[in-house]
Amino acid sequence: MGSTEQDYEQAGFGGELRPGNRPAVLLVDPARAYVDPGSPLYAGTEQAVDAMKALLAAARTAAHPVIVTQVRVRSDGSDAGLFFRKVPSLGVFAEASPYAAVIDGLAPEPGELLITKQYPSAFFGTTLASYLTSSGVDTVVVGGFSTSGCVRASTLDAMQHGFVPIVVADAVGDRDPGVHSSNLFDIKYKMGEVWSLARAVDYLEGGVER
Repeated sequence: MGSTEQDYEQAGFGGELRPGNRPAVLLVDPARAYVDPGSPLYAGTEQAVDAMKALLAAARTAAHPVIVTQVRVRSDGSDAGLFFRKVPSLGVFAEASPYAAVIDGLAPEPGELLITKQYPSAFFGTTLASYLTSSGVDTVVVGGFSTSGCVRASTLDAMQHGFVPIVVADAVGDRDPGVHSSNLFDIKYKMGEVWSLARAVDYLEGGVER
């Protein structure tokens, strides 16, 4: 048998989802918890921060919508239900925790949307889908943390709600490189598109063929 990529393509996975003309940038949980070595969720993903800043800059220059999500849970985790029981370290996102804060330089500006959530997907229990629809958005360019968790869940839900998801490989990260890569593979072949930062910036600035 050939490569894994060939096997998936021969099986009918990996069809192309072409981006539309009205993108938005979605940064999923760009929290200090993932880049501060003192946090139990520290993932060593600092390299993705500059890429996320580049996405924000491109979106703002072209006046595309920007959405940033943050996780906030009660100190006892009661509002995060089974997710908190499965991942007790979500306690770092309690209101008083310094790790819950958005990384410097990645917070939304006035007029941009900050969504608070308690579960992995940016769409679950939030107004994100209706906001994107009312804003005329057809494509969601995704960065954030972590690739295997909230990024993947949000990408899947974007596709299921009818928005073309483009995950920017340079702008997402996970605590394990293998897990990161395997989830990007799954996203590419089953849920959306996986692009480089350069390609995403060109698209946001209007330079990519639609």
